[in-house]
Amino acid sequence: MSSSDRTCCGVVEEARIRAHDRRAQKPQPWIVLKFAVGLTLALIAYTSYVYVTFCRDMIVKNENSLGSPTMGIVFLVVFSFLLFIVLWSYLAVVTTPPGYPAQFLEKTVLEQPLHPPPQQPATFDETRGISFELMTPAADPPPSNSVPMTPPAVPETTKQDKVSQSTFYYQGSSTPGEAHIIDVPADPESAHVPDPAPHLSHENFHDPSSDASSRMFARRPSTTPILVSEYRFCNKDKIIKPPRTHHCRACGTCVLKYDHHCPWVGHCVGAYNHKFFVNFVQWASILSFWMFATVLGLNIKSQTRSSTAINPQHIVLLALTALFGLFCCLMFLTQMQLIMLNQTTVESLGFRSMQEREQDNLARMHRWYDCGAKKRTKQAWDKEWGRIGKEGNLWWLGSRRANWESVMGKNVWWWFLPVGRGLEDGVDFPTNPRFDKQGRWRRRREWPSDLQ
Repeated sequence: MSSSDRTCCGVVEEARIRAHDRRAQKPQPWIVLKFAVGLTLALIAYTSYVYVTFCRDMIVKNENSLGSPTMGIVFLVVFSFLLFIVLWSYLAVVTTPPGYPAQFLEKTVLEQPLHPPPQQPATFDETRGISFELMTPAADPPPSNSVPMTPPAVPETTKQDKVSQSTFYYQGSSTPGEAHIIDVPADPESAHVPDPAPHLSHENFHDPSSDASSRMFARRPSTTPILVSEYRFCNKDKIIKPPRTHHCRACGTCVLKYDHHCPWVGHCVGAYNHKFFVNFVQWASILSFWMFATVLGLNIKSQTRSSTAINPQHIVLLALTALFGLFCCLMFLTQMQLIMLNQTTVESLGFRSMQEREQDNLARMHRWYDCGAKKRTKQAWDKEWGRIGKEGNLWWLGSRRANWESVMGKNVWWWFLPVGRGLEDGVDFPTNPRFDKQGRWRRRREWPSDLQ
């Protein structure tokens, strides 16, 4: 390829990258954000029309009816009640913003280095506002590519103390426009420096009793101080984000207790509308399965008595309600599990990543068939640190009931109706005492005595 061709290709590639960066910096247009809302309402309207026609034929004793008038009235009454709750829940989640801290927090200027790190290309590690099934947790950023920042004033220390001090680094986070401060030391009494990984010989690589193997593959939780305010700086909104807040690129702003961006509701699911989203998927799954079961049951019964053709609209209704009902049911079960663990969807990806790393370590420590040794090693890790999703969760409140009430409220009726709100304000969250003041997981021996 000639030099001119390479230059031309380079110009085209540079233009493509610049265009991608410009699009990445802008939130999605309003019509794009709300398109799926209109599509959802259209689907609800069409399936409702088909089902009402299905019930009307039975009530008026049409020749195409599949049941008695009494059955038609009962089906229509149940359907009307479920449809009302679904529309009520959907209206609540669509019209209730998730909470935008940029609207009430003052902008902050964070001192940045003269030569900031180069802009990294966008990856799926970023919180783009895409479906959360496509997102992966971002690992702790390595300090090797970071640029030092001026640390805050600290008391005078001895020469030996200075050796263990860390440096503040400004670094682009997994979320675009967010600054991360990494390697900030914890309190002296809770600080822990992992032992250097020893070299393993071939003989003791699979020996679980080897000290070298135990130290090499010990559980090593993240040392990122996520409660340090500088770590939560958002370079887009110029604010110090509250805990559990993330910047959504689709919405173009930070979202309190960001769970995921849901195109079906036109914005993010966060602190103030999380409860309503759970109510919606709960009742939507019930309505979908009710429509699917009644239409399918009567059509099967009709086919056993005569060979009349099935109404094509009933086939379309069955397909739509089956898909929508299955999707909403799985979403509801997933959200219910995460709420009881006091995890958001984004946070659960981090726990999943840690569990996958431990499975990989277990595979390196033990042979594939030695399940008993793997189980004992994992139990030893849990004895030293606690369980990953519970004791190792910074936001664990001590019980599943307390976690559930923090989102859904204490009133049992609120668990099923789109009214009320949870116990959280989206800004301040109680923390797990098993973590230090900077949000890092401590060993069991460092926990408060009543928790050991």
